[in-house]
Amino acid sequence: MKLLSIALAGLLALAASAYAADAPSLEAQAREIMQKVHDRDDGKTAVMEQEMILIDKKGGQRVRRIKSYGKDFGKDSYSIMFFLEPADVRDTSFLTYDYDQEDKDDDQWLYLPALKKVKRIASKDKDGSFMGSDFTYGDMTKRELSKFTYKILQEDTVNGQKCWVIEATPINDDVVDEYGYTKSIVWVRQDNFVVIRAKFWEKSGGKVKYMDMPKLELIKGIWTPMEITMTTKKGNNTEHATVLKTLSVTYDVDLPDSDFSTTRMEKGH
Repeated sequence: MKLLSIALAGLLALAASAYAADAPSLEAQAREIMQKVHDRDDGKTAVMEQEMILIDKKGGQRVRRIKSYGKDFGKDSYSIMFFLEPADVRDTSFLTYDYDQEDKDDDQWLYLPALKKVKRIASKDKDGSFMGSDFTYGDMTKRELSKFTYKILQEDTVNGQKCWVIEATPINDDVVDEYGYTKSIVWVRQDNFVVIRAKFWEKSGGKVKYMDMPKLELIKGIWTPMEITMTTKKGNNTEHATVLKTLSVTYDVDLPDSDFSTTRMEKGH
């Protein structure tokens, strides 16, 4: 159950001394690292209370409260989110089926209580903004590794932690259209394979998005993001930002399979 998929940036030197090998070896190593990021343990089930803060270019804030549930179904991961506050988004819900099979598109649905309608998110719309935030619908699922090529750019240190800096490039224009990014770079912690910083280049509008994870905690043996920021910039100007905070999390909760259905979306949290 992952809520986000990510990347990062900059013109960086080609490979640290630990990876002073030929390009194919660097690419193979990068792919192996990203596989470990993909396979990292994030719990069989989880219940989270979260806060989403939307920040406009003038610093104005809107705060939303969310309750999220996640469960592994074999190798697949299902998650459902319910918006609790404020009133204009109350009872809105979002359901994702994140499939392990790479040639199978993930399924996503959004329930809008004002319309009393469940809307399926088409693949062509996954580059759109999720609930007015700086995250896209595509960011709310794990990336399909086969749709990108990877390359280690260098090693770096972020907040005292050694990281690999890895560039991810879509294999074709269809992937660019699906995710909305022409390129991304990620900083992967070497001790736990968590992406803690990223940079995305949007396919249009000349905008770049920056992800940071200032708070990460080890809970029941699972590395848990407690705060994630995503900032959209055009040039040096900040267009918008989103802060996603995890207020509480409980793992290994008994959750019935029926909680992860379009019918459940309409019933509220």
